Amino acid sequence: MSVEPTPPSQPPEPVTPGTPAPGAYPAAGPYAAPGPYTSPGMPYAGLPGPYGPYGRPPVTTNGLAIGSLVSGIVCCLPPLGLVLGVVSLRQIKKREQGGKGLAVAGIVLSSVSTLLVLVGLLTGQAQEAFQGFRDGVRDAASARMPMELRTGECFLDDAEQGEYTLGVEVVDCAASHDGEITGRFEVTGFDRWPGEKELERIGEERCETMATAYALDTWTLGEDTWSLYYFPDRRSWLEGEHRIACGLGGEEPTKGSLRSDRTTLTSDQLAFLTHANPVEDAVFAEPDTDPEDDVEANRVWAADVRAAIDQARSGLRDRTWPQAARAPMGAYVKSLDAASKQWAKLAGAKDAEEFWSAYDRAWELLPENGSAGVRKALGLTATPPQAPGDHGSA
Repeated sequence: MSVEPTPPSQPPEPVTPGTPAPGAYPAAGPYAAPGPYTSPGMPYAGLPGPYGPYGRPPVTTNGLAIGSLVSGIVCCLPPLGLVLGVVSLRQIKKREQGGKGLAVAGIVLSSVSTLLVLVGLLTGQAQEAFQGFRDGVRDAASARMPMELRTGECFLDDAEQGEYTLGVEVVDCAASHDGEITGRFEVTGFDRWPGEKELERIGEERCETMATAYALDTWTLGEDTWSLYYFPDRRSWLEGEHRIACGLGGEEPTKGSLRSDRTTLTSDQLAFLTHANPVEDAVFAEPDTDPEDDVEANRVWAADVRAAIDQARSGLRDRTWPQAARAPMGAYVKSLDAASKQWAKLAGAKDAEEFWSAYDRAWELLPENGSAGVRKALGLTATPPQAPGDHGSA
């Protein structure tokens, strides 16, 4: 608001030269009040102008000049740096700012970058660079941690065995892939980071069990198929990630899902594999030591195989099978009867020599060929996997 002067009631007193007149100092108000940047009585303290009461203010650097230099260096938008540089030169001259050198440098760099972009467009290199950038963004966006994948999802993983993975790419199981998820679980019972060795032990044990339940049709597994597991590192653990993801994979990429569990098998397929798989598991548990070194361990193993055979032939004989599977199933059960007797001899061997004399025949009577007939009739994989090793006598 404005303040009107009050007319004097009396004529003004004469002023002696050199004596300040009353009212010569700025009146109290919002703009003329004394402060750190004004001082009543100092020359030009209250006068408007480009200079302050204590001399010329420091010169500022033009912001557009800085932006021009940055754009020229980054090369993301070369024309932008060129435009900013030209505009900043005009502002610098008008406003008496600093930054002329920055603007000139930005113009030069942006001009060079613009020229390179034009050359790249003409030669096709820019398109290739853009395609690589777009692919990189797409891959980064599609990368997911294994712990986030659902059971049955297949994935690609660029990390080598034993290395930390930064994420996997989910793909269709019909396409080439490195592995597929068989399940995941939460690690409990630890108040602090348990260490990699402990997590490896837990992962190997639990994931092997999940793999067995996930791929009941073991004949679909290649000789280089193994159980996979992903566990969190120390930092991820401290941030709250305590899950381990399990999977199946191999040294080389594969196509097609390996899943054959209760969600994909028929009741007849499931019944057969439930009885036949324990026999395979027992056979593969053969001791590493020869009978000459530990005959008792080998006898115990043979007894376990015979028990699995007896359980299988009993369960398979008691079930009513589809018409197409009855004949091959009957032959298969008979071969189990013969195998049971021979493995009983192996389990009752008195010494290593007697054990070896019954060993080869016991392996020959394992009904692999009969199993293939049953599998074909039930719609399962009919091609047997590679033999687990050399079973000739020592």
